[in-house]
Amino acid sequence: MNENIRILKPFFRGLPIIIFTVVISILGAKKYLNYVTPMYESTAKLKLADVQEGVPSTNLFKDFDVFASANKIATEIEVLKSSLLIGKTLDELPFNKEIYRKGSVRSVELFRNSPILIDGTFNSEKALDKRYGLDIISNKEFVFYYPDSEKGMNGYFGKPFLINGGIILIHLNELFIKSKKDLKVIDSYEFEFLSRQKLMDKINKNLDIVSVDKDVPVIRINLKSNVPEKAALFVNKLAEVYVKDYIESKFRAADTTVDFLKKEINSSNKKLSSSENNIQNFKDKEHIINIPQETETDLRKIAQLKIEKVNLKMSLDAIKDLNKYIANAKGSYLDLAPNFEAFTDLLSTEMVKNMKSLQAEKKDLLLTYTPENEKVKVIDAKLKDLTDYQIESIKNTENNLQTKYSELSNEIKESEKAFIGLPEKEKKLTILNRDFNLYEKNYNFLNEKRIDAEIAKSAKIAFHKVISPAEISATPVSPIRSIIIIVAAIMGMFGSIVLIYIVHFAKAKVNDIYTIEKNSSIPVAIATPYIKVATHIEDHFLKEALQMELKGFVQDKGIITISSYDNTREHLFHSKNLIEAFCAQGRKVLVVDTTGEFLNQIDHNNYINFSDSKYLSAIQSVFKNEIEQKMTNHELCIIHNQAINRGRLALLFMSLASQNFVVLDSRKTAEKTIIAIELLLEEYHLPNMSFILNKSGYNPSIFSCAKNIYRKYLNK
Repeated sequence: MNENIRILKPFFRGLPIIIFTVVISILGAKKYLNYVTPMYESTAKLKLADVQEGVPSTNLFKDFDVFASANKIATEIEVLKSSLLIGKTLDELPFNKEIYRKGSVRSVELFRNSPILIDGTFNSEKALDKRYGLDIISNKEFVFYYPDSEKGMNGYFGKPFLINGGIILIHLNELFIKSKKDLKVIDSYEFEFLSRQKLMDKINKNLDIVSVDKDVPVIRINLKSNVPEKAALFVNKLAEVYVKDYIESKFRAADTTVDFLKKEINSSNKKLSSSENNIQNFKDKEHIINIPQETETDLRKIAQLKIEKVNLKMSLDAIKDLNKYIANAKGSYLDLAPNFEAFTDLLSTEMVKNMKSLQAEKKDLLLTYTPENEKVKVIDAKLKDLTDYQIESIKNTENNLQTKYSELSNEIKESEKAFIGLPEKEKKLTILNRDFNLYEKNYNFLNEKRIDAEIAKSAKIAFHKVISPAEISATPVSPIRSIIIIVAAIMGMFGSIVLIYIVHFAKAKVNDIYTIEKNSSIPVAIATPYIKVATHIEDHFLKEALQMELKGFVQDKGIITISSYDNTREHLFHSKNLIEAFCAQGRKVLVVDTTGEFLNQIDHNNYINFSDSKYLSAIQSVFKNEIEQKMTNHELCIIHNQAINRGRLALLFMSLASQNFVVLDSRKTAEKTIIAIELLLEEYHLPNMSFILNKSGYNPSIFSCAKNIYRKYLNK
């Protein structure tokens, strides 16, 4: 805490300077604000069309704005910043000339508040971007000045005036003059016609176009100008031109697209018709109605025929086996037991039944008659007829089945011929159909886009809109008076603080006990404060004399040397008052004066004067012997020493002392003096050295120092 207070002492001491500097800084800032040209800012907010959300996302408005796209906001910002769009905006605004009322310190642009109107035509760009002077001397006459020219040319209002590179026409703004009763017309003016490049640079310098948020399609257009009306006019006009340009661009794009689509539709229609004819010719040539259906029908027919063929084959194989079985019997037909599964017609079944009946009857007859009997022979004849008929029937059935099988095989072969070359036909037809579908889709797509483009062409609307038009600003954005005044005050305060501490550390005085203890191991015996009232001096030094005795610095028959480093006046105050204090205690004090400053002030019985020049060549023993002789009748000896840095005998007297005191003045003694005394102590082994800090804790105000300096030099 003490360390913080010690650091803040220069601050508190220099507080008047800080306050004075802050006040001067504030006054200077206010003076600056009176002459600086203020800048005004106007802002317009523009909402971009978003085809993904909101009204434009509906189907109807999508058709109206078919060429709108969800471009990035950054792209639209760059469009707004483009020289093309800014140039279109400037073409609609009267910003190409500037008229100023000339003042002693600064000129003020008048814009629409000008009592004069100036028009000009130029045949050379050299006449542009120059600040011409104009002095109105009457309601009819003026004086024209070229830049940096003191010689003027007289002209008259309403008459063309020839200048280098063009002609200008100046006349009074009668309507404005009549509306302002106290308007001062006769005055000094300046005017300038701006080239397109300079005007663009001036706008781009103060134009700022940013998005409100990266995810919000709203753009903020800002412009700063020394004329508030100019800023509002420009940002509003730029937003308006942007929307108009968007509509015009959309119309041009739609119109161009409609023309292009019509040409493409005609071309696509021809290709589509050609493709239809190719398909028709190919189907007529190949007798194709519907390949998938025809192929499916033929495949079903062949499959059915193959099934019939398989069934017939099974029946044929069975009848062949039956016929072969009967043939192998060699006339023993009736002894066979054939499988008639392949021969199952009703007639054969009845014949077999009859044959079995006749066989049974024959067996019955053979029980009665012989085989030669007529009845038996009749039965045998019947059996033979039936058997022969059956065998022949089986053969005929086999032949019939074989014929059907052959015909069925031929029919299957004929049906399969329909698939010969079918993949190639399908391939060609697929190619033709693919071309047709491609041309048809292209034709339909182009017609849809043509309709969309015609809708977009006829719908001259845009969903970009100004949601917050700019207004004329009444308060300048720069300079901001409060901020400039505050900053000036802060800079003045910090500047003065830095200067105070620079001076403080550059002076590097002892200041306080902490500085002594930081730089030296020599102890501080006593610290004497700055005593303003003279009557308090005696009481204070009596206390210090007592403290010195209690601390062991004062001994019986002791020799105390009081010194300072640069000037004896720095320790004279302590020498004088300590001598008086010790005497007041009742001590017999011997005063040894090495400077002559106590001459005729002390009784000669208690005084030794070594300031005479004869002592400059004396040795230590001379001084020591004389002091010892005098000390026989005294209790204490105090040597008022020379300045250590200047006196030739200062170190000698310090070597004679039993206690050495070096006085340091907190306001005058340099910090490096402490180190110098420390080095002397180590080099000469001076006995019992201590410091006395004079004016301890004294931190005079700047006014006090200034007052003292003034008195010092005034007295001189």
